[in-house]
Amino acid sequence: MHMPHVGLRSTGGRDIDVADLGERRTVLYIYPRTGRPDRPVPAEWDAIPGARGCTPESCGFRDRFVEISALGAGVFGVSTQDTDYQREAAERLHLPFELLSDSEFTLTDALRLPTFHFEGERLLKRLTLVVRAGRVEHVFYPVFPPDGHAEEVLAWLSRPGARA
Repeated sequence: MHMPHVGLRSTGGRDIDVADLGERRTVLYIYPRTGRPDRPVPAEWDAIPGARGCTPESCGFRDRFVEISALGAGVFGVSTQDTDYQREAAERLHLPFELLSDSEFTLTDALRLPTFHFEGERLLKRLTLVVRAGRVEHVFYPVFPPDGHAEEVLAWLSRPGARA
């Protein structure tokens, strides 16, 4: 499947065309939303399958970033939260990669990504795309448990014959 030419605003202040990420592999881990320590998580959030775990998933990619990069892959996190919200999370979590905002659902709708509704918001279900040269090379879906997902992606990138 080809990636659509969609520009998503990054926490680094630039627009990233997800169809033009280059020849190397890029991991796009897609998640519902990150919480904030100053705001309680609604009790109903835990009842939604796959909703909980966005912060641990992001921290997993942070902790495995050097290893993923050593295999020649880039990393971006993607959610429908706005860039300012994402920037706060990226700084607080010390993420060494940028987060991309699909707040207008441009990528979501172009790829028909799975979503759900919570408290009047449309949110993405958790999944990961490995993109290379404008094509989706691999999809991880469903993703569980989220806190171990970066290791799962690292194992896939490390498998025999995967490098190039």
